[in-house]
Amino acid sequence: MTGHVAPPPQAAWQRVRADRRARLGLGVIVLLLLAAIFAPLIDGADPIRIDLRQALRAPDRMHWLGTDAQGRDVWSRLVHGARISLLVGLASQGISLSIGLVLGLVAGYRGRWTDEVIMRLADVTLAFPSLLLLIAMAAAFEPSLTVVCTVIGVVGWAGMARLVRGQVLVVRELEYVQAMRALGARDRRILWRHVLPNVIAPVVIAATLGIAGAIMAEAALSFLGLGVQPPTPSWGAMIADGRDLSQLRSAPWTSLAPGLAIGVAVLGFNLLGDALRDALDPRGARRVP
Repeated sequence: MTGHVAPPPQAAWQRVRADRRARLGLGVIVLLLLAAIFAPLIDGADPIRIDLRQALRAPDRMHWLGTDAQGRDVWSRLVHGARISLLVGLASQGISLSIGLVLGLVAGYRGRWTDEVIMRLADVTLAFPSLLLLIAMAAAFEPSLTVVCTVIGVVGWAGMARLVRGQVLVVRELEYVQAMRALGARDRRILWRHVLPNVIAPVVIAATLGIAGAIMAEAALSFLGLGVQPPTPSWGAMIADGRDLSQLRSAPWTSLAPGLAIGVAVLGFNLLGDALRDALDPRGARRVP
């Protein structure tokens, strides 16, 4: 039985470099990373300082994106909130990847009852609507950044495990893998040295797209008060603070700015994920736009 072989790293990198979506997505991600890392240098204002005398001030030279109902600088809270969103996205996907990759490899390679147990557990996890499961798990613990990262990561493992398992089922039947097993190579060596390199491409793509989903999940939890707690800046909490109808009419920047930030961040990771999917397509059937 034969299978598709992933393109060499050099060829994949050339495709990524030639893809306009990848350049745009990487540009957005780099800007977000720079904003998160150098937030105190980008804006010297204290993101949690309350000044009711400056409440709902329109954008001007002193406050580029205006102020919220408590007089806090929206721009300062926006760039500091990028830290939370990126941290949650990366950390939660690290958890999902660690759990899903290991369980998917074991399920696909071992098969039989091991596969049945792991996949039925994944089916149970996927049977619940993701947002409702996130809310239930987050509500069961005291809200914090650690809880948010852990909850989003644990909820997302099932999809990753099913993806990895599907790839392993194909790779384990390839001739060179069968030859290694016939020669008496240990299962651990076969998995990590020969199977994993052939399934890593779709895993990287799924993880990149998953970061975008994690950013939206964190914003949803913070909007509902189950995410990062005040006064820590969070894009979802900023939208929640400005959801009052009268405030939306008189000071739309309080919710419009974080909403656009979430949209741009999600768009950046989705564009990069789509470009990686095309670049790592082993069939090479898609053309770079």
